[in-house]
Amino acid sequence: MCEDQVFENIDFTQQPLARDQYEACSFVNCNFSETDLSHCSFTECTFTACNLSMVTVVNTTWNDARFENCKMLGVNFEHCNEHIFSVAFEGCMLNYASFYKRQLKKTNFKHCTMHEVDFIEADLTATIFQDCDLTGAKFENTNLEKADFRTAVNYTLDPAMNKVKKAQFSYPGVAGLLYKFDIIIK
Repeated sequence: MCEDQVFENIDFTQQPLARDQYEACSFVNCNFSETDLSHCSFTECTFTACNLSMVTVVNTTWNDARFENCKMLGVNFEHCNEHIFSVAFEGCMLNYASFYKRQLKKTNFKHCTMHEVDFIEADLTATIFQDCDLTGAKFENTNLEKADFRTAVNYTLDPAMNKVKKAQFSYPGVAGLLYKFDIIIK
C-alpha cells in the first residue's frame, strides 16, 4: 500500500505505476496516457493536470477520487469496480468517456468538456453538471432525477426515454429536451 505520496511530473508510459492500493496520494502533471491501471485502488487521491487518456481501468477502484484539469479522453469507466466508485471532476476534458450503467449519484462535474460521453443506463441522480459542455452526450434509460443542468450547454436528451423528475434546467438549454420534434425555437 502506498499512502500520502506525491507523484509529480512522472511519465507512467515509460515507468508503469505499480498495481497497488494508493491512499491519500497526489498525482500532479503525470502522463498515464494509454497505460493500464487495472486492479489498482485509489482512495482519497487527487489527480491534477494529468493525462489519463485511453487508460485501461478494468476493476479499478476509485473511492473519493478527484480529477482537476485532467485530459481523460476515451476512458471506459464502465469497466471499473462497480461496488466502489466515487469521483469528482473539475476542469477536465472527458470527451468520448463511457459511464455506461455507472452509479454516479451526487457526482460533481464542474467546468468539464464532455463531448460524446456515454451516460446510457447510468444513475445520475442529483448529479451536478456545472458549466459543462455536453455536446453529443448520450442519455438513454438514464436516471436524471434531481440532476442539475442549469449551467450546462449543448445537451440533448429525450425526457420520455429518461427519468427526469425534479431535474433542473434553464433557458436556453431546455431546448435540448425538444430536439426530437425537429421544431424551430426563436
